Amino acid sequence: MKNISATLAIVWRIAIPYFRSEDKWAGRGLLAAVIAMELALVAIDVLVNQWQNRFYSALQNSDWDAFVTQIWIFVGLAFTFIALAVYKLYLNQWLQIRWRKWLTKHYLGEWLEGSTHYRMQLKGDAADNPDQRITEDVKNFVEQTLTIGLGLLSSIVTLFSFVIILWGLSNAAPLHLFGSDLMIPGYLCWGALIYAIFGTALTHWIGAPLVNLNFEQQRYEADFRFNLVRVRENSEQIALLKGEGAERGRLLDRFGFVIGNWYAIMSRTKRLTAFTASYQQAAVIFPYVLVAPAFFAKKIQLGDMMQTASAFSSVQGALSFFVTAYRSLAEWRSIVARLDGFEMSVDTAANLPAHESAITLKTAGGGSVGLDQLCVNLPNGTPLVAADAFAVHTPERVLVTGPSGSGKSTLFRAIAGIWPFGTGSIFIPAKAKLMMLPQRPYFPVGALGEAVIYPAAPGAFQATQIRDAVIAVGLPDLAERLGEDGHWNRMLSLGEQQRLGLARALLHAPDYLFLDEATASLDEPSEALLYRLLTEKLPQAAIISIGHRSTLDAFHTRKVTMAKDGAIHVLGKDGAPVEKEPIAAR
Repeated sequence: MKNISATLAIVWRIAIPYFRSEDKWAGRGLLAAVIAMELALVAIDVLVNQWQNRFYSALQNSDWDAFVTQIWIFVGLAFTFIALAVYKLYLNQWLQIRWRKWLTKHYLGEWLEGSTHYRMQLKGDAADNPDQRITEDVKNFVEQTLTIGLGLLSSIVTLFSFVIILWGLSNAAPLHLFGSDLMIPGYLCWGALIYAIFGTALTHWIGAPLVNLNFEQQRYEADFRFNLVRVRENSEQIALLKGEGAERGRLLDRFGFVIGNWYAIMSRTKRLTAFTASYQQAAVIFPYVLVAPAFFAKKIQLGDMMQTASAFSSVQGALSFFVTAYRSLAEWRSIVARLDGFEMSVDTAANLPAHESAITLKTAGGGSVGLDQLCVNLPNGTPLVAADAFAVHTPERVLVTGPSGSGKSTLFRAIAGIWPFGTGSIFIPAKAKLMMLPQRPYFPVGALGEAVIYPAAPGAFQATQIRDAVIAVGLPDLAERLGEDGHWNRMLSLGEQQRLGLARALLHAPDYLFLDEATASLDEPSEALLYRLLTEKLPQAAIISIGHRSTLDAFHTRKVTMAKDGAIHVLGKDGAPVEKEPIAAR
């Protein structure tokens, strides 16, 4: 019961925001309509149960007129049932897609807000494969929540509707044993209850492991799919290294987990199905065994017997909801657990910057990016970079160097506001535009022109502006392909991608441009031409570069050397140390 209440609390937390959202009236209206139709279907079941008594009594009495009348009544009930069933399904699916649309937008917004998706990776949270959470798990959650919820509602209403009928039939057809009647009030209801309790207890005992097995199966499937995507994205490097054999082995190892867990599901499902199938088959004959003595003793007619069997089946079926839906419930609980883990992971990552020991970004009153008592740490708390009273002004040119692992790129991430681990403050001028260009720029799949201006919206720049920028960085052939769709990170060389990254910078014209080895794949003459281009086109911008080539010294006015111990040494253009300066923005 504790697990059930905890699961229901999670379901409520995930589900209720939709019915309080901007789409609440459509969602509530569709849900009310579906519930009303579900209740109407239960009412038809009650009418059919009463019809069975009259129909079989007409057969027993050879009453032709009554037989024809009951046939026409059944036709009316059948057509009503069909219409309700069709539109209940239609409105249910309509509600599903609206709910799924809202929930997907909600999760996408939470996941992508404020670099949360990046921080989740840094923390190494258990919510692996967010793509599966937002696609399959959201879809299955909406679908199964409605299916299980409506099924439970139908069972409850069916139970209360038919238990009254069955109680009355128990009095009309008393338990007849050894030639005498045993007056046990509602004995058919008690028989159905005992039978359902017995079946539910055994079903839970047999099927409980399916919850964790289904959870693990989804995790293994997602991990296998993720690694297949990784192979596709890195196919060139794998081919160059002749790594196909190694990848095949790695993929088959991961697929082995899928197979092994599936065998465990098969074994457990076999046992569960064997019991539930036996339970359901026995339920067909059980009510006849109970009332047959009264029928053969001429206490009741055939119609009473058939109505009793039908009512007993309805009550027993309602009480056995957890038996018949157990496998679906196990899958549903695993889906709920995965979405709960995803939400907690998103919440933890989103709240990292608000932690008291996190790096804080503040608005500067001056015109420089400043670091004040800054200590950048690794996620495990190990100190990486220490910087204090250091500022970058516009239009200054600063070159950052140092050995690998000294924290150069991590310092850039902290300035960008996506690395919260550490202490101290980073001051950013009000309304200043910062742009970070990594060594491998990102281009979304689509038209080349839209990929170049990313993250700006389509139409933010004129086609001539984009074309001129692409030509300026030395890619005249690509300037004629701006309308062409493609996967540009796979189609272009890294040098071409870096040139397009600089074209993006020219178009966005940031106040502070951070280049993290953004020209490392270019030859030195090309790199020099592009730095001169940046100086010409962005004369008022501060350019801060991470690089290792000595030729970059000529294009920067200051040099920052970072050491393995986290210390930062600032040198002027003449190579002399530069004293610390106060951060006026404090």
